[in-house]
Amino acid sequence: MAAARPPRSRQEHPMATIQTPGSDARPATTIDPASREVRNQPPPLQPVNLFDVDLALREALEREGGGWGIDRVREAGAAAGSVEARAHGERAERNEPILRTHDRYGNRVDEVDLDPSWHWLLRGAIERGMAGLPWREERPGAHVVRAALFSLWSNANGGVMCPVSMTYAVIPALRDGAPQLAARWEQRLTRPDYDGGALAGMAMTERQGGSDVRANITRAVATGDGDYAIHGHKWFCSYPPCDVFLVLAQLESGSASRPDPGLSCFLVERGPGMEFQRLKDKLGTRSLPSSEVEFRGIRGELVGEPGRGVQAIIRMVNHTRLDCLIGSATSIRRGTLEAIHHARHRSAFGARLVDQPAMANVLADLAIESEAATATALRVARAYDEADGPFRRFATAVEKYWVCKRAAGHANEALECLGGNGFVEESGMPLLYRDAPLMSIWEGSGNVAALDVLRAMVKEPEGLPAFLAECELATGADRRFDAHLAATRARVAGLFDPDDPRDPGERLTGAQFEARRIVEDLGVTLQASLLLRHAPAAVSDAFCAGRLGDGGRAYGTLPRGVDATAIVDRALPA
Repeated sequence: MAAARPPRSRQEHPMATIQTPGSDARPATTIDPASREVRNQPPPLQPVNLFDVDLALREALEREGGGWGIDRVREAGAAAGSVEARAHGERAERNEPILRTHDRYGNRVDEVDLDPSWHWLLRGAIERGMAGLPWREERPGAHVVRAALFSLWSNANGGVMCPVSMTYAVIPALRDGAPQLAARWEQRLTRPDYDGGALAGMAMTERQGGSDVRANITRAVATGDGDYAIHGHKWFCSYPPCDVFLVLAQLESGSASRPDPGLSCFLVERGPGMEFQRLKDKLGTRSLPSSEVEFRGIRGELVGEPGRGVQAIIRMVNHTRLDCLIGSATSIRRGTLEAIHHARHRSAFGARLVDQPAMANVLADLAIESEAATATALRVARAYDEADGPFRRFATAVEKYWVCKRAAGHANEALECLGGNGFVEESGMPLLYRDAPLMSIWEGSGNVAALDVLRAMVKEPEGLPAFLAECELATGADRRFDAHLAATRARVAGLFDPDDPRDPGERLTGAQFEARRIVEDLGVTLQASLLLRHAPAAVSDAFCAGRLGDGGRAYGTLPRGVDATAIVDRALPA
């Protein structure tokens, strides 16, 4: 066997030839300085005032009663679109939270280390009133102003909006179910002071139940002083540094002779006996620490009536569902903004992308989806200002399903508009893509939300008529809309055949198979109605053409005749 040849030295390697002046080797290739110039790339989008460039949001703010808050909303738009906010958002995502269960001596501490950028972002939301404004300034349009603020700040980072939303949403649950607790906590929870205020979270979901919270096995045992000791485990608990949490647990009567009241709602203060087991390793919103928690006898105070925990916490859930709708509308808006900005500054095949018909169709399609989502979010927010129960409850369920369901596909299409540039992290599009599905899952995934709409038709029969009455305000404006409205009304009416001898609950069982289709029809009906009444003709015409009747199955399939240029120019003024 021949001896192994020793490794070549650097000088022997055929690709390691060093060119020196005067040598016989081939002359080194010179680099054209022009090849190092960055060409055909869009300029940075930041800084940009995200409010000033969003005509649909500006008009909806005025239309839905929030015009008095325009100055504070404009300031938030400038801050959210700043270079500084972009840097903090990227850093918070990069430096993920770390759970520290014990100190160096073995003492239980249950603390979460968060990057300073997280605190900058959350402070910005709290001190602009996004958690408490409607409760501190109980005036017409307060929920609309707060919705616009929430939407704009979501551009900076989606993760921080979770504790903001839960803190906002806990107030009506406490007011209705535990006025004495509201009196104790409301001032801190609504205070626009990051250091001196308080935050609220929730812990409902357990591993054996998921969305079926009635399968929960966490226990609440009376302690004899009017309070309860909570024992059990929650599969999801957000956000661990909160000061208080609403928790669902099975209330035990403590008496063998009396049946247990059942699932009840409790307010729990973070402290000893609330032990965080781990943080979730999630697809998106990675800046946000979501946890698993174990309760080991921690004190809880009853919210609502014993055994009616779902009814007590649903007041909180309805408001967080509104924020799911707002958050998804923001995601859709952000994708539209990025896609149009890129297409205006990128050229291919001899022309700017925005001027090429196929791309113009895609951009216009993304834009009408965005305007419809924005108009819907602020109209539903106005219902919270007006205490319009029937419409508010029904519209929140319908549009939470529909707008949130649209966000993930929209993010995918917007990313594709940037091509390979959109696939790299620096573009921000992968983050948008990862975060987009969350709102469709949080507070009831697609099936849960769709079935909730069906249940509302039975348990709250005034909701559907109120919803359809709002849609009918656009009757006569477009024949396609009129046909769709009539078909949707007939489809829903078919669920309640007067000759069917079964009770309404049994009759709805058969409707569950097509629940999503029913809710989809309702969702686009309200959106089309709002656009026909309030948007330019180019937008409403394209929406009716693309979403009602025989529309395309992907973005970019609008029919000929729509004014794509006008739609794109409205979505992002040049």
